[in-house]
Formats: sequence, structure tokens, C-alpha cells
Amino acid sequence: MSVRIYSGPHADRGGNLPPWVPFVPWTLLGIGVAAQIAWVLVSGGPRTALTIVSVLAFFGATVSHARLARRTKWTLQYLGITLGVSMLVEVLGVNAQFPFGDYDYSSALGPQVLGVPLLIPLAWASMAYPCLLAAQRLAVDPLATTIIGGVLFAGWDLFLDPQMVGEGYWTWNSVGWHLPGIDGIPLQNFLGWLLTALALVWLLDRLPRRVAKDGVPAVMLSWVYVSNVLAALVFFGRPGAAIWGGLVMGAIIIPWWWRSWSQPQW
Repeated sequence: MSVRIYSGPHADRGGNLPPWVPFVPWTLLGIGVAAQIAWVLVSGGPRTALTIVSVLAFFGATVSHARLARRTKWTLQYLGITLGVSMLVEVLGVNAQFPFGDYDYSSALGPQVLGVPLLIPLAWASMAYPCLLAAQRLAVDPLATTIIGGVLFAGWDLFLDPQMVGEGYWTWNSVGWHLPGIDGIPLQNFLGWLLTALALVWLLDRLPRRVAKDGVPAVMLSWVYVSNVLAALVFFGRPGAAIWGGLVMGAIIIPWWWRSWSQPQW
């Protein structure tokens, strides 16, 4: 019997990169977190500017971490899937009222293509990354990974939509049925998010799985969850969003926290 020891490059090593490069994702994550904290303390134009800064910073943290941990090819494929799917679905949603319902974006979030701000697909790509990795940490089976990741990603919108609609970044023209405690947003929106999230995670799970030091996406996902529960309860007076989002995302994040602590990969 022979024992082979792999001595090649690991997924989280960037080869002959300058020593400061691994700190780039952490720095961008810190900027995004700081922008979101400041967001609560201001209003009007500064709040919109901080929204844009936080999305761009989280997107940069995701892309730079993916590049360092999973290499260029994986990152480009990831971006192609997430940006392509999100833009397609958003354009379809704005112009055909499917799958989310009848809504329109304001001009506050910057340049638009076919009625969709370019910032929106970047937000999708930022959040889909940690959701995918968390689902893959909890499941190996493709179906289980798709369900876990899809529910987790869709659960994020239970926080996001009430908050952004309250700021006037997009407006619902027709509501109809809605979740108890989340008025003004159609139930169809959340069902559409779930359907789209399941399809997106299924596609992303086709990419090669790689074990890496995923501290940046782990902190990002944990921050998004904890900060949104706290903000919805304390700062925005939206207990319904806090309860729905807290329960749906928490049903996955809490077991993921336990798995990450009890069975560390590194």
C-alpha cells in the first residue's frame, strides 16, 4: 500500500501574490459593514449613497474572495450565472410582472438597463455566494443543497424588500395577498424569489466544490442575518419582517453555525 500526499496549491492560496492581497476581501467587507451601520444613522441622499457603497463593497468582497479561494475560472462562471440570471429575471419582472409581481424601480439606485438598476444584479451576486457556501456546508446531495440554499437566499428578501420599499427604491403597483406582518408587498414576490433562488442555487451548485478558508462569506452572511433582525426590530419598527426573516433564515443559519463550529474544515 502506498500513501500519496498532495503537495500542490490549495484552493485558498493565490500563488506568488503580494502579502496584502488576502486582506482585500476583509477590507471590502469591513467597508460594507461600516456603510450599513452608518446607513441607519442618516437619511435622504446620504442613505442612498451608503446603500450603493455597501452593495459595491460586498460585491467586491465576494469577487475578490472567490478569486483567491476558488480561482479565476470558477469566479467568472459564478458571475456569469448570477449576473445573467438576476438581470434576466429582473428585466422579466419589471416588464412582464413575472415572477415577482407588478413593480417599478425608481432612479435612486443609479443607471438602469430596461428598467433595472445595474446595482441590483451586483446585490444578487454578493448574497448568493455566502448562501451557496452555507448550503454546501450543510448538504452534499444536490437536491438538499438546492432547497437549503434557495430558502436561505429567498429568506434574505423578507428583510430586504420591506426596507428598500420603505426607502422608495422600488414601488409595488399591485399587492393583493401578502404575508401577515409584512404589508405592502405581494406574497407573489416572495414566492417568485423562492422559485428563482432555487433555480439559481441549483445552477451554481453545478460548479466544482472546493474546500477553502471561507471566513469572509461566513462573516458576511452572519452579519446580514443578525443586523437585519436587529434593525427590523429596533430601528425600523418592522417586527413582522424581523420574525419572518429571522425564522426562515435562522432555520438554516443556526444549524450552519453549529456545523461550522463543531466540524471546522480547517
